[in-house]
Parts: sequence; C-alpha cells; structure tokens
Amino acid sequence: MTVEEVQLTEIRNQIDAIDAQIQSLIGQRAACAQKVADIKTQGGKVEAVFYRPEREAQVLRSVKERNDSLLPDEEMAKLFREIMSACLALEQPMSIAYLGPEGSYSHASVIKQFGVSAHPVAVSTIDQVFEAVESGEANYGMVPVENSSEGVVKSTQNALLKTSLQVSGEVDLPIHHCLLSRSQHVEGIRKVVAHQQALGQCEQWLKNNLPWVQLEAVDSNALASKMAQQDEQLAAIASEQAAMLYELHILDANIEDQKSNTTKFWVIGRDEVAPSGEDKTAMVLSIRNKSGALLDILESFATRGINMTRIISQPSTHKKWDYLFFIDVLGHKDEPALKDALSEVESKAAFFKLLGSFPISPL
Repeated sequence: MTVEEVQLTEIRNQIDAIDAQIQSLIGQRAACAQKVADIKTQGGKVEAVFYRPEREAQVLRSVKERNDSLLPDEEMAKLFREIMSACLALEQPMSIAYLGPEGSYSHASVIKQFGVSAHPVAVSTIDQVFEAVESGEANYGMVPVENSSEGVVKSTQNALLKTSLQVSGEVDLPIHHCLLSRSQHVEGIRKVVAHQQALGQCEQWLKNNLPWVQLEAVDSNALASKMAQQDEQLAAIASEQAAMLYELHILDANIEDQKSNTTKFWVIGRDEVAPSGEDKTAMVLSIRNKSGALLDILESFATRGINMTRIISQPSTHKKWDYLFFIDVLGHKDEPALKDALSEVESKAAFFKLLGSFPISPL
C-alpha cells in the first residue's frame, strides 16, 4: 500500500467514526423531539402547536453564529434545517399548501422554509392556499408576495385583506428561469407559456431571442411545463427542477432579464408568532382624505426610531381614488415602542389591519 493510500485510509476511517457520532447525536435529537410531542399532547390535547417559527429562526441564527467550519454559514444552516424538518415530522407531520403543481417556485419555497420532511399540498390558485389553511386542510400556506423586478402579486394582497390568517414567516427565493421544451431545437418553438410574472421577468430576453413566438400566460410555470410535455412546438418558462420533473430539455438557462431576480414569499398560518429577537411586522391601511395624512402615519414610526422596510400602494376596490398602503416595519408588534406606534397609526387611519409579526428569515 502506497503512502497516499495509507493516508486516505486513515482519513476515511476518521470520517466513518465522525459519521457514526453525527448519526448518534441526530438520533438523540429526534428522541428529544418525540419527548416534546409527548409533553404537548399529554392529557389528550389535540390543539397543541408543534411548529414554532420564532424558535426555529433562533436555532438557525445560533447555528450561523457559532459556525467556524469550512462550510459557509448558509450551507450549515441548510443542513440543520433538514435535521429540524425530520425531527418536527416526528412530532407532527406538517402539511403546507402552495400554488402548484409540483415543480413551481412556490413548491421550491416550501422546501426552503420547511425542509423535505414537510408534506407540500398543491392547489390551483392563491385563494385556495388561503382556503386550505383556513379550513384546517393544511397547517400553513406559502404565497408569493412580491418579485424584485415585476412588483407585487395582487391576488395575494387581495386575499390578505379578507383572511383571518396571520403572516407567520417570510422566504426570499432567487428566481432563475429556464426555457424548457420536448424539442431540442429552439427554431421549432412557436409558443411560449408561463405565469404572467415569469413572462414579464423574461420579456426582453424573449424579444431578443424568440421574436417570432406567441406568448401565453397560464396559472403557473409548473402547469406550463406540463403543457410543454404535450407539444413539441411549445416551450415553457420554468425552473431546472421542473425540467427534471417533467422530463423536458433545457434550451437555455438563466433567461431572466434581471440576474438578481428574487421573489418574496410569505408563510400564512392560524396562530400568532411570538418574538424571535429579529422580527418584522406587516400591516395594511388606508388614510383619511386630508393634507399630510400619509406623512402623519409615517411619523408615528419615525419618531420612535422604527425602520420601515416596505411600503406599497394599491387602489382600493371599495372607493374611487382611494388607496391602500401595505407597510412592513422592523420589530415585533408586542415590543413596547412598536406597540405604541401601531396603536397610534390605527387611530389615525381610515382603515387598519395588522397582518402579523414574524421572524426575519435566517436563510
């Protein structure tokens, strides 16, 4: 045996020993998770809350803070996400409603937030995501809120106005589009199908590279991939994952016009989320018809040093020339300064609805 072979054998033996330790520790963690479930359900409780978004965010932040390995912080946190996902499944299998079918970006956001041990539940519309959670068919839902290049998702905003659900978390998902088809040659493509947002995100690329094609908007990019399975003259805009799921050729990759293209998703649930230490609070309101009304609202945050991270206006469907403002600020609604600010804003607004407080995503 050469010196190199001896060295490799020694290292591989070390790896095997370390793997055995890791496996044993994961087993111990799983046993603790099972004990948590036993405590929460003792006495026949059926409404126990197993998934704690604030606790999960705290754990993942701690993982990143103490990481001194060769692995990047994000990769280490992703590994722990999957360990936590598997352990949570021992306590209670989590069902997550999302805009399907399988292979959509909403599906990818579910996996990023809840891990592969969660049970994704595909539905046909964003309204059905809300309905599934409201009815108890799903524990949580995942809905797209805003894209960095195409703006807000109006169907989500409209549903948030009507629902009794809370925003429980957020996920930022980088979006990289591919052109998919049964055909291996772009010259034969006559139509491109995709969700309206995806068509908009790839508008310039399509004009430059496929100026002859017809464009058609459909309910999701995954549905577009299914359609592309049936017709060689049709191409879909979708993810690399969709290409594998639906056995399509990738004619071109990264076709989005903005390479920093990102979609923000929100987790929606039935329960309020406790403070995690690094949180956001979301709300929607309309202002009274008087001079300086919006400035007056914003000063309620500014004078208390509360940072606003997002403000978006949308025409009201109830009153002509009236607008709704969707606002996100840093902090949890139960923190004293923000609690006072929200009370003041509600008193000044013509309409006010608190959408929820939730952890800033550690991933």
